Amino acid sequence: MRWKKSSVLAVVMSASACGGDDGAEAPLPTTLGAATTWMYQIQGLNEDGAVAALAVTDYPLLVLEPGHNFSESPYDTEAMVATLRTTPQGGERLLLAYVDIGQAEDYRDYWDTSWVAPTTCANGDPEWLLAPDGDGWSGNYVVAYWDPAWKQQWLGDDGIVAELATMGFDGIYLDWVEAWDDYCVHTSAGADGIDVGEEMIAFVGQLGDAGRAVNPAFVVVPQNAPFLIDEDPETYASAIDALAVEDTWFHGIGDTAWDDPESGDQHDRHDGKWSTDNRLAQYEEYLTRGIPVFSVDYCVIESNAAMVYEAARDAGLRPLVTQAPLSQLTDTPPSDY
Repeated sequence: MRWKKSSVLAVVMSASACGGDDGAEAPLPTTLGAATTWMYQIQGLNEDGAVAALAVTDYPLLVLEPGHNFSESPYDTEAMVATLRTTPQGGERLLLAYVDIGQAEDYRDYWDTSWVAPTTCANGDPEWLLAPDGDGWSGNYVVAYWDPAWKQQWLGDDGIVAELATMGFDGIYLDWVEAWDDYCVHTSAGADGIDVGEEMIAFVGQLGDAGRAVNPAFVVVPQNAPFLIDEDPETYASAIDALAVEDTWFHGIGDTAWDDPESGDQHDRHDGKWSTDNRLAQYEEYLTRGIPVFSVDYCVIESNAAMVYEAARDAGLRPLVTQAPLSQLTDTPPSDY
């Protein structure tokens, strides 16, 4: 999933409905393991009142896109963290920072204006820029994530991860881990004799280490790439704290408006290896190791959303159904929320 430069990503996970069966409010969890459902919002949260609206909710875990490093129209990440640190009831939230580790984004302050973006599956300049985003999200370019120059900006005392941990984030939510399975990545890696799975697992581990150097309890949640664990199950399982997955049942088309029929209910990415049954079977590789799996599917039709919630819970997942623009809180929250 790609995020536009004017957006803030917010993923909200809650452990229960807003109160128990007896009307008493349940304690808010402060761990990933305790969160059983979640909310995912991306666009427009930098607009007036958006963070304040999120702050008055009871959700105990938020994933936020840091906005201080946008090259245009940055916003105050530390102020957002401070505003969202606690719930109205005084419970402390877990705050995770969204980061894209498999693609370079030309709207971030790390992007050098002298760089030349690739237009096809060929190197740009620097040569670790490999290809445009395959789903058509503008300004995003697949990278050779094993390249020392790419890693340098993320790791170490002065890297992005240490900065985020210092700002108060409790962990990172990793987008584009699936770069390890990208055709252009495989082409480049093959020429260099690189093992793409081994290098991605190592990178995920290094990112976690960079955060834990600041905060020993720092957590790591990759999004997608569920088959990566097959490359080295024990090493990868020890490097992550949860898995998030998209499109198990339905996806939406990028750049659609909220309530556009194409912003959800699409089912054309579910053949062969990526069938719903195969995905669910693969998630078991995580669940049997005690790794929570958070799922997000995109639906406009309420009956589809209801079906996803029931099927996902039956499979042991922690589901959300929303719409592909991710521009507002979902119209189809879990029925017990």
